[in-house]
Amino acid sequence: MPKRTIGDAVSRLRNQLKAVKQDAYLTDRVVYSFLLKHAKWLMKREDSKSKLMAFSSVMQTLDHVELIEVDKVQAMCVGISSDCTIKRTKDKLPVFLQGYYGPLIRTVASLDGSEELQPILPTSYVHISKSKNYKYNKTKYYWYIDDYLYFPNLDWDGVKIEGIFEEDVSKYTCADDACIPMNKHLFAVPDYLLAEMEAATLKDLSIMYQFPVDLTNDKQNPIR
Repeated sequence: MPKRTIGDAVSRLRNQLKAVKQDAYLTDRVVYSFLLKHAKWLMKREDSKSKLMAFSSVMQTLDHVELIEVDKVQAMCVGISSDCTIKRTKDKLPVFLQGYYGPLIRTVASLDGSEELQPILPTSYVHISKSKNYKYNKTKYYWYIDDYLYFPNLDWDGVKIEGIFEEDVSKYTCADDACIPMNKHLFAVPDYLLAEMEAATLKDLSIMYQFPVDLTNDKQNPIR
């Protein structure tokens, strides 16, 4: 299934508005801002039902995210042993869409994808690291704070990250099309949520611009 773009999402909604509203102030940017507003709460709701991570069409991948060593204060992990090293993503990551349990990260893995890391809270890692059997624990962990990922006792120079981002990640990669226009960027919403998102957006716009939005009998309504 092809990935839907911001331009596709805006065009779908504009097709529903043609018969009821023509307004110079109702720009594509305004339409998109309302679509994104409702996409965010819908995605959070669906994440609470564990329904999102199977939809590859809304995922984007950062194939090589560089890591640097930082101190434990930055990592909010001051309670761990003195011989522990902490690495962090060198630069801030693109903004993830937020799910019910936090940022919508599907995979953090080695660059070749052969080994995955497990998410954890800093406080939980401190507790685990102090357990008697921790020396036998071979699991690699990460946690997320303020747009960075942190990694305890990891000797890798980089990681691969896959998730659902609020923005297109082309500019964070070496892709030839890294400067594609905004309307060509991915709109990371599964198809089954489109009708509900569009209906909520139409309701908001009808209040703001004072036009009727009852399209229940319109056979041309693309969300029916």
